[in-house]
Amino acid sequence: MIIQADGLDHQALNDILRRNPGDCRIEGCCGQRFIAAGMKDQNITVTGIPGNALGAYLNGASITVCSNAQDAVGDTMNDGRIIIHGNVGDAVGYAMRGGRIYVKGNAGYRAGIHMKSYKDKIPAMVIGGRTGSFLGEYQAGGIIVVLNLHTPQERIVSNFPCTGMHGGKMFLRSECTNVTFPDQVTARPATVQDLEELQPYVEEFCALFGFDPVKVMSGPYTVVVPDSNNPYHQMYVAN
Repeated sequence: MIIQADGLDHQALNDILRRNPGDCRIEGCCGQRFIAAGMKDQNITVTGIPGNALGAYLNGASITVCSNAQDAVGDTMNDGRIIIHGNVGDAVGYAMRGGRIYVKGNAGYRAGIHMKSYKDKIPAMVIGGRTGSFLGEYQAGGIIVVLNLHTPQERIVSNFPCTGMHGGKMFLRSECTNVTFPDQVTARPATVQDLEELQPYVEEFCALFGFDPVKVMSGPYTVVVPDSNNPYHQMYVAN
């Protein structure tokens, strides 16, 4: 089904989506927020620019955006997949607890903030370009991958990455010699076992966006993990 978004607010647009499960294409999207919030069992393609909180609380649907998206993509999503063929704004994957987000381009500030996992639900986010400050802030679980494929001469992540990180794992396609990490995390070169864990995420990213997985896997990669189960004690309690 094709939905012409021109003149529709987010409530009207979502009402049409709910009444028409299956494959839907939204054309002419212009800033409507909360598209597909909480939805499952749907394949949704979006042309134009969706507004904030695309796929919030997503529960199994698949969303493909043909260009850029704004802030809070995948906010608290439970399951499903979001594919962005351009850049995203701030707080992509905020508190996501399942599913996968793939972004061909760059991400703004606070990507992956409060990301978490539970039992067999391990969320994953792969960013093809660079990210802004506070990447993985308070990350509690899941996988974050940043590939810096488009401007490798520039720093892969801006200031204050991994602040308060106390779970999960991050893969950065860089030696990160120009990145400053907080004391409560360990940043180290990826091992063979790390690369085996990373490979399925890279292969899916490359299949979606047309990159060579062998070249992308060639690295180098830095792995970042928390080195304490109680980072807040280190940060806020005087010895």
